[in-house]
Amino acid sequence: MKKAGQLTRCILLLILFNCVGLWSVAAGVSVPLKVLCIIAAALHFIVFTAFPQKQDISAKSTEKLGRLSNGACILGYGRALLWLELVPIVAFLATGALTPVRLIVNIVVAYLLIFVMNLNGILRIAVSSRQAKPTQWVLLFFTWYIPIVNSLVLKSFYRTARSEYRFEQAKHELDGLRVESQVCRTRYPILMVHGIFFRDWQYFNYWGRVPAELIRNGATVFYGKQQSANLVSVSAGEIAEQIKSIIAETGAEKVNIIAHSKGGLDSRYAISKLGMDRYVATLTTINTPHFGCEWVDGVLDKAPQSLKDFCDRKYNRLFSRLGDRDPHFLLGVGELTKAAGERFEKEVPDSPSVRYHSVMSRMVTSRAAGFPLNLGYFLNKPYTKLGNDGLVSVESALRGERTSMVPDTRKRGISHGDMIDLFRENIDGFDVREYYVQLVRELKESGF
Repeated sequence: MKKAGQLTRCILLLILFNCVGLWSVAAGVSVPLKVLCIIAAALHFIVFTAFPQKQDISAKSTEKLGRLSNGACILGYGRALLWLELVPIVAFLATGALTPVRLIVNIVVAYLLIFVMNLNGILRIAVSSRQAKPTQWVLLFFTWYIPIVNSLVLKSFYRTARSEYRFEQAKHELDGLRVESQVCRTRYPILMVHGIFFRDWQYFNYWGRVPAELIRNGATVFYGKQQSANLVSVSAGEIAEQIKSIIAETGAEKVNIIAHSKGGLDSRYAISKLGMDRYVATLTTINTPHFGCEWVDGVLDKAPQSLKDFCDRKYNRLFSRLGDRDPHFLLGVGELTKAAGERFEKEVPDSPSVRYHSVMSRMVTSRAAGFPLNLGYFLNKPYTKLGNDGLVSVESALRGERTSMVPDTRKRGISHGDMIDLFRENIDGFDVREYYVQLVRELKESGF
């Protein structure tokens, strides 16, 4: 039934697209009836391109997902009609029913309307999709006028949009089913601590779509708010102040910390050296270089001092303008060396009153991430037997009695950036938002 409906719609659209040729062929049909048919076909085209699907957007999905689904629907028909239009054109040529001029006019009208359809679909996808890649847009810009190639590019957009819609729709339905259970409503608030070279910005969340997903499932979420780059001891002091602020604001006895990258070191220091163990129930570190990064030693040893000083000045000046009070690029990088990791491990013991959990992922190919993680993947390889995430080795990140390794995806693995949803990408085989939901769900079920 669905395929019959799709075929009927294509036939109705083809009637409008070939109205010039059909007007001439249907010589025995009265002019008023021809006009009426063209008007009806035109109204169908307008209604379809404005409201391509009958669906209750407010009930089934968000408005953005509705636009995405509609864009994919229009694009799907538009791409199919690129090829189906060849049927009437061949028929007109074979029968010689049209003069060359009328045939050319018919072709121009048909493909102009198909262009409008495809443009409509692409624009809807452009304002709704988070998964369409820059390379797709570049290809579209340079190939939209090339037959066959443009069809292949449009196909990639269609598949991306449909896949994204189905993925996000499934998440909305899952969240709807468990809305009452509030699976992430933990006893203690969640404090999410960022890593080096980033800040907790209001308009670009370091953790991507993860916090919103946790909040939808009942979590109370706060952020570390430490500066982007500095000594562990300095960043830890800033985190300690944030913990005290959260305790005062919420009245909670403790917090659960989820910390990424260097943020895990900052949090460990705050717990063990600054007395925050009395306020911290659990610490979950995500891809944290607990034992340092040997490749960082190699880079620092080989880089000229003038280059290091240049990078330090430029970085500190930039992040001072972006909100850091006193950033120190080189001091922050220095905390990631192997020697610093070994020293840290000796000087910062775990607190017996805090439950620790270390999580790690790895890339299985350099294509799993762009620059600089793809470069970091190769720089790391000589120093690890178990793999790395583009910055941190597995051996350095898995620490303590409670550890978890994110399963490798079949094609790419999971990078350092993927673990914080840096690029907001739906990865085949790994749902980063659901991964954190399950992490926090376990905290709740364990009484934290």
